[in-house]
Amino acid sequence: MKRKILMLMVLLTGFSSFLFAQQTITGNVVDKADNSPLVGVSVYEKGTTNGTVTDFDGKYVLSVAGKESILVYSFVGYETIEKLAGALTSIDVAMGAGSESLDEIIVVGYGARRKSDVTGSVSSVKSSEINAFPVLDASQALQGRAAGVVVQSNNGGEPGAPISIKIRGNTSINASSSPLIVVDGFVGATMPQPNDIQSMEVLKDASATAIYGSRGSNGVVLVTTKKGKSGKLSVELNSNYSIQNTANELDLLNADEFAAYQQISNPSYVQGPADTDWQDLLYRQGSTQNHQFSFSGGSDKINFYASANYYKQKGVIINSDFERITFLSNIDAQVTDKLKLGFNLYSSRGDKQGVPTQSTGDTANGGGDDVISLMFRFMPDLGIKDANGLNTTNTIGDNIDNPYAVATEAVNRTKTDINRANLSANYDILQNLTFKTTFGYSTTNQTIGVFRPSTLIVTAGGGTGGKASISNLKKSNILNENYLTYKAEIGKGDLTLLAGYSYQKTTSERFSAGAQGFIDDSFSYYNLAGSEVTSIPTSSFTEQEIQSQFGRLNYDYDDKYLLTATVRRDGASNFSKNEKYAIFPSAAIGWKVSNEEFLKNQDKISNLKLRASYGVTGNQAISPYESFASLNPIFSGINGQVVGAVVPDQAANDNLKWESSYQTNIGLDLGLFNNKISLSLDYYNIDTKDLLLEDASQPEYLGFSTLASIRNVGEINNRGFEISLNTRNISNENFTWTTDFNWSTNKNEVVSLINGIDVFQNAAPGYFSVASTHVLREGEEVGLFWGYDYKGVYQGGALPEGTATYSGAQAGDPLFTDVDGSGDITTDDQKVIGNPNPDWNLGITNTFTYKNFDLNIFFQGSYGGDIFNLTNVQLYNGDSNGLKDVLNAWTPTNTDTNIPRVVASRGREISSRFVEDGSYIRLKSLALGYNLPTDITRKLGLASVRFSVSAQNLLTFTNYSGLDPEVSYFGSGGESSGASNTTQGFDFGNYPTVKSVNFSLQIKL
Repeated sequence: MKRKILMLMVLLTGFSSFLFAQQTITGNVVDKADNSPLVGVSVYEKGTTNGTVTDFDGKYVLSVAGKESILVYSFVGYETIEKLAGALTSIDVAMGAGSESLDEIIVVGYGARRKSDVTGSVSSVKSSEINAFPVLDASQALQGRAAGVVVQSNNGGEPGAPISIKIRGNTSINASSSPLIVVDGFVGATMPQPNDIQSMEVLKDASATAIYGSRGSNGVVLVTTKKGKSGKLSVELNSNYSIQNTANELDLLNADEFAAYQQISNPSYVQGPADTDWQDLLYRQGSTQNHQFSFSGGSDKINFYASANYYKQKGVIINSDFERITFLSNIDAQVTDKLKLGFNLYSSRGDKQGVPTQSTGDTANGGGDDVISLMFRFMPDLGIKDANGLNTTNTIGDNIDNPYAVATEAVNRTKTDINRANLSANYDILQNLTFKTTFGYSTTNQTIGVFRPSTLIVTAGGGTGGKASISNLKKSNILNENYLTYKAEIGKGDLTLLAGYSYQKTTSERFSAGAQGFIDDSFSYYNLAGSEVTSIPTSSFTEQEIQSQFGRLNYDYDDKYLLTATVRRDGASNFSKNEKYAIFPSAAIGWKVSNEEFLKNQDKISNLKLRASYGVTGNQAISPYESFASLNPIFSGINGQVVGAVVPDQAANDNLKWESSYQTNIGLDLGLFNNKISLSLDYYNIDTKDLLLEDASQPEYLGFSTLASIRNVGEINNRGFEISLNTRNISNENFTWTTDFNWSTNKNEVVSLINGIDVFQNAAPGYFSVASTHVLREGEEVGLFWGYDYKGVYQGGALPEGTATYSGAQAGDPLFTDVDGSGDITTDDQKVIGNPNPDWNLGITNTFTYKNFDLNIFFQGSYGGDIFNLTNVQLYNGDSNGLKDVLNAWTPTNTDTNIPRVVASRGREISSRFVEDGSYIRLKSLALGYNLPTDITRKLGLASVRFSVSAQNLLTFTNYSGLDPEVSYFGSGGESSGASNTTQGFDFGNYPTVKSVNFSLQIKL
């Protein structure tokens, strides 16, 4: 008995000692980037199997042996953190991205892959980067974030302006060079608002894009929206407000200076009664507000995410505004162990009230409907109203309305409704075999109304009683895709096979009507029947279909050797009966050198992968029916009566087919020092053949009204180099510093054209009366500037050798290179005078975190592209207001100048005098954020609270004299002209870029 009692006492003493030695630690684990709780983080006692995971609020409880215990926190995609228990009972941890990012899953076409297993050229942009600073369109978040991707607003800071994306240069001339947008599997979708996006992947080479066949020749942007997670309901509110101002203004003449300027060429000019700064009148402080509310959650069987977003922008030009409301929802339901259903719904309504900008330059009124150029051109010695209370009009040069009247009285309104629904079903047929089907339907309904009231004396037609027009586009898109995915382990290898079928049909219906001569201006464009004269209405209906079969093989052997092979067969209704179908194959290989035995234990090289790919993609982005013979309706007369008639429009082309791009990509991925330094290098070469070009070589005697019909002729080449570098410079408990750098070049060349003949195009406003401004020439880059080579001011006497001037010129007039040696300047003396294509583009982002603070500094830039300053052509012309520099024009007593003498009208010359270097470096964004400490948010019953303040376009370093080096005037074809591939680099009438300061609040429940 004594022995038993003694034994029991020993056991009780040991057990109590064990209990006494143990300590319980609680805490919270959050994402360092946004302070949101991390669910499922592994927390364990180092050297033991004792551990736990964080719950849905990021909380954990763990009992450890004692003060000497070390707690390890690990989570896929994040750095691993170790903490000494010591005497602590509570340890909170903030985790940042770590070397495990190589194991993160990124989306590729019709599936997903580990980043380390991708053989193609793919750039990934995460949610934190997309929302680093506020943007209207998530496409803008790609600017400077992905190598080889150039992003630009089609009209500066205009509210609601569309965004242009180009991946690896212009791969076409006439056909579109815009990439394919795929949102949650829906091909050709509208980009969702930024806060709803989980990630964006940019597929750049043929290996990555060939799975989309003829849709992927210009690259593919894959967008994945946020999904719900099982567990506690999560509610999030994002709200921001910004103040905006124009980034720059031109230094124009005031009334006194303008009168003196005009009196040089017209001594009888009488100064007007006012001194009006039209820029000051039209510019205002703009603002944006953006509010998003979302909630998500679910259970083991069903997850959901839903959001609503309201965006409103007050533009920096008076009477320019944009408003949009957006809804998005995602539902995923695990119906059975084998069947999973998904439903995605998107809906938006946009309302754009704009002012006329980027004028096509209608010659009827001297381009007088463009507010931006009008406020530079219009006379400063006139006020808004004349002595009779009527809107003032120019009394010199072109007869135009004043810009304030056009901005406040003209109506340009665009209403756009977009709806999209996508239903998917995923069924596990066998353990390794999965079938997925999707059915999607989207609609776009857009109405554009334009009204010019009778008070706009010139713009409304001069006493016609006002003009109005209304047009409507209704577009529907049906998509059905079905594919099988098979996965198997074969020895040391992993095999994935994919095979599928896709069908998509797009239908477009359009109509437009116009009228003029209204009794009253009150009804705007809503009462066309109340007019004296109606124009001939137009309407159209088009259908496009594309059906495809596709397949892909991925084989990874021994986690070292990677193979990807893809093939897609497309059939498109756009092409002729002989060429509707084409096959687009690609193949890629990869070698994970770092997994070889001779590098496996190397502590400096943590990742080394070599990649190579080759493939063919197509481009079918032309209008329907281009291969058909067509008729054109006209009015004719029989016996004095007007009758309807038709004439041949274009001939049939039974052999019209795809442009085909043959792409080679060689890449290297390198990680050093546990991937604290990550580097990706890519070289690419793209030969685009069978270009879809307008061929006007058919003779007129054939009788077709359209001589320039689409043919497959010509070839262009794009080649370049891309660098992406990520470094984790400092990473400790309280402070981190990371740098992301990307740099890319693109060199394009016109390899061949129709019979080797130069192709000339015109991007100047119509009232400039210019024949050609750009040229396509074999052996040169695409879209070079074409004009006269300016050689300075003629000082009188003998002409300098190799120069000439216009017939009858005198001292003070411009000199040009005499290309043909005739001694006089004619159109035969025009030559290449500039190149709008930049040598390289770059983006640099530095992100710092200190405890609960974070700072993001983002620079973006471009080098080597020229800009043709059409604005200056107008402002030095003599028949409008001008820059203050015109006061330094040549006179007999002021000969040391490069500005020719003042004349009443210079003739709006297109010469190298107005070609400027468009290189720039811009502080695109500076953002400071603060995450409220978790102990405070816990007391408030909140998961996280974040405050941030940011500024956009604060500093721009450039030698360009215009408003902004990021310009995109597309000329006489209009701002959405397909000629934008070849008529780039012109600056005229662009809505100004804005500087903004933004204040944001994010609350998560």
